[in-house]
Amino acid sequence: MTQETAHPTGSRLVLPRYRRDDVDAHPPLLSPGYGSTVLRAPRQPLTYLPQRLTEVTGPLLGEGRLGEFDHDLTRQHGGEPQGQRIIVHGRVLDGDGRPVPHTLVEIWQANAAGRYRHATDTWPAPLDPYFEGVGRVLTDDRGHYRFVTIQPGAYPWRNHDNAWRPAHIHFSLFGRAFTQRLVTQMYFPGDPLFFQDPIFNSVRDPEARERMIARYDHATTVPEWALAYEFDIVLRGRESTPFEDGDDDE
Repeated sequence: MTQETAHPTGSRLVLPRYRRDDVDAHPPLLSPGYGSTVLRAPRQPLTYLPQRLTEVTGPLLGEGRLGEFDHDLTRQHGGEPQGQRIIVHGRVLDGDGRPVPHTLVEIWQANAAGRYRHATDTWPAPLDPYFEGVGRVLTDDRGHYRFVTIQPGAYPWRNHDNAWRPAHIHFSLFGRAFTQRLVTQMYFPGDPLFFQDPIFNSVRDPEARERMIARYDHATTVPEWALAYEFDIVLRGRESTPFEDGDDDE
């Protein structure tokens, strides 16, 4: 995520200058426990880059960019993927609790075995031929989004000794152009791997960390079909969802 971020509020764009010291919720760019940040954190002060006409006029991310099954990661191929089917839904809200309509929400995740469909992911867990792990949807008039997907598995990574990432889903939120982007991760309640995950724990405020954990939603759970989790994303303010450096791919 860049220092300056725009987000849609109603039908107009608000272009605030985003500062990581606005709230304590957001992780610092340099978190020594998370090894990748040592390599990529900026060594010079960030520079404000104002958005000009080319940044705010395109490319547009509207309804025409969505495929028929982009919202349902279990129906994108010719067969059923392995794993527990889940519904992930919630609202995108601004700092005053108002819904943010028609904003593009993208997710990407590992499969049920904890493996990404990516050339650099080579640990010995099976790939699922019926699961790509990528989805996208636009929020509706009430700022609501909904995905159907598979519960991701934990996976090892080389950040520290015996390091395993908790199950998580990456979220990317766009305004009306690629320069207007926020990135975060959604975790699942009760995960035993939270204690040793430096990405999760780089958010120093315990209350802010809790806002990255989805809520099990029994009312939306579909009998004999899918569990449901609710995950609201707040873009700004004291209750904002912690956002991360957009370069993260773990």
